[in-house]
Amino acid sequence: MARKKQIIIPIVILAAGVLAMIGFSSMKKPPEEKAEVDNTPIVAVENISVAPLTLEVSSHGIVKPKYETQLVAQVNGQIVELSDTFVRGGFVKKNQLLARIDPSDYQAALIDAQANMASARAALEKEVAQGKVAEREWKQITDTSPTELSLRKPQLAQELARVKAAQAAELRAERNLERTEIRAPYDAMIDSRDIGLGSFVSVGSKLGHVLGTAVAEVRLPVADNQLQYLVEQGKQAKVHLNGKFAGQNTQWQAEIARSEGVVDNKSRMTYLVAEINDPYLLSQPANGESPLRFGSYVNANIVGLNIASAASIPRYLVVDGKVALLDSESKLHFASIDIVRQQGSNVIVGKGLVDGDQLIISALDYPINGMKLALAGAEETPEAEELEAKEPVTQVANNESGE
Repeated sequence: MARKKQIIIPIVILAAGVLAMIGFSSMKKPPEEKAEVDNTPIVAVENISVAPLTLEVSSHGIVKPKYETQLVAQVNGQIVELSDTFVRGGFVKKNQLLARIDPSDYQAALIDAQANMASARAALEKEVAQGKVAEREWKQITDTSPTELSLRKPQLAQELARVKAAQAAELRAERNLERTEIRAPYDAMIDSRDIGLGSFVSVGSKLGHVLGTAVAEVRLPVADNQLQYLVEQGKQAKVHLNGKFAGQNTQWQAEIARSEGVVDNKSRMTYLVAEINDPYLLSQPANGESPLRFGSYVNANIVGLNIASAASIPRYLVVDGKVALLDSESKLHFASIDIVRQQGSNVIVGKGLVDGDQLIISALDYPINGMKLALAGAEETPEAEELEAKEPVTQVANNESGE
């Protein structure tokens, strides 16, 4: 009896465990099915614009006059007259009187020279007459020939030399008298005046300094590797000068007149010289333009080569001469490009891109040519579609309740 119990009880327990497991299994909920996740990389793009482009080379410089002159005295004397315009910043015309040195002594010297000249001419005429008389007398003598001395030719030559000396002295006196007047050598602006009324000057004394106002120039340093972007290394290139006038940003137009032809020892730059005609607008109406003052600091953009079709893209997007594009089938495409120039954080592309190409500007972890991509913002999420579907129903319900 006891042996039967030992056999039956384990069987009963095992059966109860099996039934309990079956019951618990029937109570377990099946796993929920999850929506399929799209792992296509999403990228952001930027449309490329291809258009004609003119390259420019940047530089800078100081505006200076093309011509400047230090005025010095050529005769001795006292300053007896000064022009009102002979002051720092004054504008003067060519040959305008700036100062006058006392001319009294030089007027007297001119009168003396003129008197000597008249005396020499009279002596010359007298000697000419005497020579003619001597020649007539010798013609009456037939048995001998006259000598140079008997015809008074040496005396005539001597008087002629005296006339020439007197003429030179007269010219010298006239020139010294003219030099008592200090005149402007060209249209100019007075940079400095070193004399005052009543001061005494001697030959070589500094009188003042003038700056020519007809043409200004700016020396523009250009790196050697930038000359390749200019037509004929900048010869006669147009230049846009930018600077300040009365606190306002102002632009002036200039033109490259010449290259200095050497590389500077210190800066290792090539200097191009730009010229500006009439910088102070003295010979033409201003028409709203601003004068370009000497000493101004200006930034310059030198107009260079023209490119028929070019695009500007960020430099960091270029890898090994290629950029990533999103093609019409939403696939990744690597395009080889021809970089014309690096310009700051961008590069100028001459070939390899067309207008309307979609440039990928977002980073890709493992980019593979031809891989499928999704455009950011192109598709809406399911939740957004459900909200849009419910909005019209809600609006209709509100309208009905309002009626």
